[in-house]
Amino acid sequence: MTKKRVLVLGGGLAGLTAAWYLQKKGLSCHIFEKENEAGGLCRSKNLNGFTFDHCGHLLHFKHRFVFDFIHSLLGNNLAEHKKSAWIYSYGKFTRYPFQANLYGLPEAVVKECLLGLIRASRNGKLKKKTNLNFLEWCNHVFGEGISRHFMAPYNAKFWTLAPEHLSCDWLDGFVPIPSLDQVIEGTVTESQRQFGYNARFWYPRKGGINRLCMVLASQIKNINTGCQVTEIDLLKKQIKINSRAKERFDFLISTIPLPEMPCLIKGMPKQTRVLFDKLRWNSIFNLNLGISDHCDSRRHWVYFPQQEISFFRVGFPHNFSSQSVPKDKSSLYVEVAYSKMKPIDKKNIIPSIKNDLISVGILKQGTKIYCQDTNDIKYGYPIYDFNYKSSREAIIKFLEKNDIAACGRYGSWRYMSMEDTLMDALRLAKTVKA
Repeated sequence: MTKKRVLVLGGGLAGLTAAWYLQKKGLSCHIFEKENEAGGLCRSKNLNGFTFDHCGHLLHFKHRFVFDFIHSLLGNNLAEHKKSAWIYSYGKFTRYPFQANLYGLPEAVVKECLLGLIRASRNGKLKKKTNLNFLEWCNHVFGEGISRHFMAPYNAKFWTLAPEHLSCDWLDGFVPIPSLDQVIEGTVTESQRQFGYNARFWYPRKGGINRLCMVLASQIKNINTGCQVTEIDLLKKQIKINSRAKERFDFLISTIPLPEMPCLIKGMPKQTRVLFDKLRWNSIFNLNLGISDHCDSRRHWVYFPQQEISFFRVGFPHNFSSQSVPKDKSSLYVEVAYSKMKPIDKKNIIPSIKNDLISVGILKQGTKIYCQDTNDIKYGYPIYDFNYKSSREAIIKFLEKNDIAACGRYGSWRYMSMEDTLMDALRLAKTVKA
């Protein structure tokens, strides 16, 4: 009896994890990755002694078995950190999340936020099935003050879409909801309380986040790099690589970004192609800097809700791992969100970023930059507008009928953490039978 031929499209975290599990249970599979190395967005670069990831990647764990899996791969090269996340607004750095850390903000802002939250606390719990948009949800849960001063501007900046056009399908624990007592505690004094499942995170001691994918890849056979999938023929059950070589399949695991599928699938029905036209996403322009100043020795990352500041987040890799920078140096990554709805001027974005870093006090005038690197990431985050859910579900069903399993953050087109991605890949791989 001939064994089922399984192909994995994409050698990022999801593809590698799925292939690792399939091969552990004795099933043969082949990975096809378009880049010259595996890892996808979980790759890292070493430039002039500075290690940078392809945008921020951290490990958070809600499930012990995922932690045990990662620990079995990285061993002693896995360090635990107590999260130090901050927000910059009204000229001050305050602790994250905004809704639980009003201390230090202007008195009028604190009053508006606190009174709004007290009024909102009388609204009662929302039913599970609600059709509120994200702004309505924020107003209901936090009140109009917190919504106006942080929730609405930050999420509009990040998603590049007005919050009233966002659904609430993406929330699922990503937005902490403190109690009224906890908010008051964080109003009268600077609170040290942590919120959310990611109160702690883990990161490699050496080498950047790519160490995880490097160890995974070292345990997997049949990884084909430099192999871009250019066509998927559903009738002949074959894919085309680099517009030439052909590979037969019985089952595909695809981690390719979902919006790319209409360009790849030969003869896709028109009614299905229309569904793909409804998918939207933001893109991330990432600037990495290796600098002389020893900046932000205690912070891991900072959020910026202001529209006049070009970036939405800045992180400090030297605080994840002291091995990521040369001695007495620092590093930072800067993330700018953009989309078709909200484009950026790429010719002038880097000078704008540097000026804004100086204006908020992260860089000083005259700071020496030893290293500069950029990543322009086309697919940042799927946008959860009110077309998202129905379109995505119909697309996934079409793919499943044709023996294609969509996997991971981009393949299955969901807002997922690294842990979620690992779990999705493991879950899917378990369903594949010989």
